[in-house]
This record gives sequence, C-alpha cells and structure tokens, in this order.
Amino acid sequence: MNDADLARAAGWLSQADGLLVTAGAGMGIDSGLPDFRGPGGFWGVYPALGRARIAFEEIANPAAFARDPRLAWGFYGHRLDLYRRTEPHAGFRQLLALGERLPGGAFVFTSNVDGQFQKAGFPAGRVCEVHGSIHHLQCAAGCCDAIWPADGFVPDVDAAACRLRNDMPHCPHCGGLARPNILMFGDWQWVERRSAGQQVALADWLAAVDRPLCIEIGAGNAIPTVRRFSERHGWRLLRINPDEFRVPDPARGIGLAAGGRAGIAQLCAAPG
Repeated sequence: MNDADLARAAGWLSQADGLLVTAGAGMGIDSGLPDFRGPGGFWGVYPALGRARIAFEEIANPAAFARDPRLAWGFYGHRLDLYRRTEPHAGFRQLLALGERLPGGAFVFTSNVDGQFQKAGFPAGRVCEVHGSIHHLQCAAGCCDAIWPADGFVPDVDAAACRLRNDMPHCPHCGGLARPNILMFGDWQWVERRSAGQQVALADWLAAVDRPLCIEIGAGNAIPTVRRFSERHGWRLLRINPDEFRVPDPARGIGLAAGGRAGIAQLCAAPG
C-alpha cells in the first residue's frame, strides 16, 4: 500500500464512528502462535500427528474424541496451554486504542478460538467468537447445552506423542468426557449458545453505528467466514494480509500487503 492509500485509510478512520475488527488465524502469528495452513505447517508443529498421517481436519473433529480422547486432548490441551502462555502482540492494543477514540468504540468478530483479544484488554462483551473458544468446555456426548469455563483444567501433555498424561476434563452434569466448546470439522454437537449470544450483541452494535470502519487482519480464503463477514459489513474495509490482500471494491476498500502487527502499525503512523 502506498502513502496515498495509507492517508486514505487514516481519513476513513477519522470519519468512522465505530471500529469493526475482523480477524482470522493470521492475527496471532506475530504473537508467536503457529500457522496451520497446509499439512506441512500443521505437522511441523505436531510431528506425532504427522508420523501418524493425521490431518488437521481429522484431529480437530469430534470423532477424534470418540476414537482416541487422550490424543484429541493432547492436541487441544497443548493449544490451551500455549494460548494461556502467549502474550498478544502490540497490534492488539493499538486496535483497542483506535477503537477507544471513536464514539461507538470497537467490536471484534473473529474465527480464532484463542481468547487473545480479551487478554489484550477488549471487553468480553465486545468480542464475537464465531467458532467458539478453547477457554470453555461442553459435554462431548451432548447430554445438555451447558457451557462452562476451562479454568480448572490444567493439561499435562506429552508433546512428543501429542497425548494428554493427566486426567481428562469431565462433564459436571453426566460425568462423561468434556471437549472444547469449539466448532470443529464435521461437528453436529457444538453448543453454539455462547457464540449465538455474542452474535446478537454484535448485530445490536452494528445497528447503533452509521460509519463503522472494518479492519480485517489475517483472514484467508480457505475458510472464508471472516472475509465474507468483512465484505458484508462495515462502511469501509481495510484488509491487512501478506498474501490475500485484494478487496472486491477498491472504491470502498483498501488492501494492505502486510502482516497484522506491521499493517496496524503503518495505519497508526499514517497522517490523518
């Protein structure tokens, strides 16, 4: 993006009355979180799954909890521990500060399940996690629609084997196995009540603002949930992505070929 585009984006920000932040997996890369795009990348992080030729779509699947729950919880337990230990990069707080300058504030729509926006200071009531959250649990057998925090579960994972060593979490209602409250592949048992409530709050916020600037970070085309949402909502769109940065309407959108942290920093430094 050239200086003229940066100035144009900064001008949009000055005219906006709200900030709609939409984010995919690329948002966390600058915080050190792994990128699962492609089997090579995923198996590079989880070599035990690579040796067994288990793809991301197979382990991130409710069938994995039925077939081999210690392996499934080895994968999700490792991720839960990683996300708890990871500090959000500076771009998160820069977005928070941008939103605080606008009358309507900021609202986040994300496919990420890591809780990084809340950890960076975004109010929980202003975050919509469309695919759920790893920090919440539900019954794997679907005995009820209860959702509860995962705070009491501290996973002990054998990283070399990708297997959970300690006790697996259980449903407090039926005593059966618990699983993350995340929408997985081939998932008909996901309890979407929490996410549905967040989507209602987001719809209310969108109805209350007239000129929300949408800043999309790290959302790809492979699973286009976030990109489609960005293109349907927002008064103007700034798409930050190192590879898939093109926008459908250049009159109403700008594409910035950059990673999340660098792109946000460029916007914050632009005159306007």
